Amino acid sequence: MTSCLKLEVQTEDQTPHKWCISLAEDEFKRLLSHGNPVVHKVFGEGSLFSPLLFGKFFDPSDAFPLWDFESDSLLSNLRSSGKSSVDWFQTDQAYVLKAELPAGVGKTNNVQIHVEKGKIVEIFGQLKLLQRESQKKDWRSCNWWEYGYVRRLELPEDADWRRIEAYLSIDAVLEIRIPRNLLHSDTSASGVGKNSE
Repeated sequence: MTSCLKLEVQTEDQTPHKWCISLAEDEFKRLLSHGNPVVHKVFGEGSLFSPLLFGKFFDPSDAFPLWDFESDSLLSNLRSSGKSSVDWFQTDQAYVLKAELPAGVGKTNNVQIHVEKGKIVEIFGQLKLLQRESQKKDWRSCNWWEYGYVRRLELPEDADWRRIEAYLSIDAVLEIRIPRNLLHSDTSASGVGKNSE
């Protein structure tokens, strides 16, 4: 078994205006046209941070309802060509995301996990080669793709966001485990709610 390092999942991020500038498809094409190999690895086909991961362009700074979809169907084209190492699934106990991080991203001091208002999990970090340029301002509130990467995912209603765990293996595989709130599942499954008598 590969050894893993537990990452801290932060829940108190009060950064105003983060991710307020959207990555448009034409801007993304311009970014890739510069030919930077690190940028191609981070945002390239099959990467967790690619705007094209789900088959059509989707800004990774917008929250995506990942667990509303089956990974086999959403990633079928990438899987058949061997271009994706991203997977997600759910069990009775948890929602799980596994993704091989691109070279240069999979370092513990580079990847950050935040939970925003108990509704969204954010996976983000800065590109090492651009950290000095962005130290004067918060890179997340400007053209963030010039300085780093992000993937924001909507949490399911029954996710117990206070107990999310994240791990990074030495071969740069990120695993995020989001426990299910079994009390919430039991109540909604049985039809018992606050208003029933």
